[in-house]
Amino acid sequence: MTEPLIFSVGTQVVVQKETYHANRRVAHPAGSVGVIVRSPIDRTHTYRVKFNDGFEAAVHHDQLIRLSEFKRVPSELDLARDPMEAGAETGCLTTLDLNERVIYRCVIGSRAYGLEDDQSDTDRRGIYLPPAELHWSLYGVPEQLENEETQEAYWELQKFIVLALKANPNVLECLYSPIVEVATPLAQELLAMRESFLSKLVFQTYSGYVASQFKKMQTDIRNQGRVKWKHVMHLIRLLISGIDVLRDGKVTVEVGSKREQLLEIKRGKVPFADADAWRKRLQIEFEQAFQQTTLPDRPDYERVNAFLIHARKLAMHKELP
Repeated sequence: MTEPLIFSVGTQVVVQKETYHANRRVAHPAGSVGVIVRSPIDRTHTYRVKFNDGFEAAVHHDQLIRLSEFKRVPSELDLARDPMEAGAETGCLTTLDLNERVIYRCVIGSRAYGLEDDQSDTDRRGIYLPPAELHWSLYGVPEQLENEETQEAYWELQKFIVLALKANPNVLECLYSPIVEVATPLAQELLAMRESFLSKLVFQTYSGYVASQFKKMQTDIRNQGRVKWKHVMHLIRLLISGIDVLRDGKVTVEVGSKREQLLEIKRGKVPFADADAWRKRLQIEFEQAFQQTTLPDRPDYERVNAFLIHARKLAMHKELP
C-alpha cells in the first residue's frame, strides 16, 4: 500500500516510540494512540501529535503509523514477503506459488492487434484460480498478480469476471485474444461462454475509455503543442472495436484491414485534422451501432455466476482444473 507523503491534521496515529515530559519522565509508551494537530511541510520536519490526556509531542514521520493501517489484518502477501520462499512458517502460498495457479494466459496489446513493431513489448494477461483453502482463509488472495519485468498480469478469477461483466475493454480483449498460450479445461469453459459478458454496457464503458484517451490528446496539445500519436491511434482503434462489438456481438481484437491506416497514425504521418475527422465519423457510427445493436441490456449474470460457483468447487481439489 502506498503511503501518503504527509499525514494530514486529524489523522489518528500510533506513535512507535516513547514520548517524554520535559523532565525525561515517560509521558506515553511506544504504541500509544494520538491525533496529528500539526503537519510538517516535508518529512525532514516533525509532526505535532496530541494524546488523549492533552499532552503533545513532536514526532518524526518514521516513528508514526496510521491507526487504520496498524489495525489492518495482514494479507497473504504481507505474511510471505519473499516470493522465493514457500511460506512454510505461515502455511500461506507466495506469489510464486499462485503463478502456478494460472488457468489462462494470452497475449494482448499491439501484438494481438497486429500493430506491433520492433520496439513492441509482449504483454501477457490472464486469470489465476486460487486454491479454495487460501480463498477462504483470513488472509485472502490478491486481486492481481503482476510481473513488470515480463509484462505479465493475472487477475483472480472473480475479479476478472466482475471486470468483464462491466465491459472493461482490456478484459474483454483477453477473452477474444487471437494469441492464447495457456487454457486449462476450466478456462476453455469460460471461453466457450464469453458472449455471456457482452451487453449494451459496452457503449457506456468504451465511451468512458474514449473520453479518457481524448482528454490525454487535449492535454498533450495544451502542454506540448502536439499530440502523442500513439494515443490518437488507440482512441480510433477503440472506437472501431466498440462498433464491431455492438454490430457483430463479438470482440474483434485484430485490426485487420485497418492496420496500415492505424500504423500511419502511430508514425505521425497523418495530419491531425484528418485523424480527428476519422474519429468524429467513427463516433457517429458508434452511436448508431448502439441504437441498432441486438446485444442485451445487461450481461448474463446468472450464467456467469453459475460458472464462478462451479470454478470455486473445482478449486477445492489439489489439481488445477
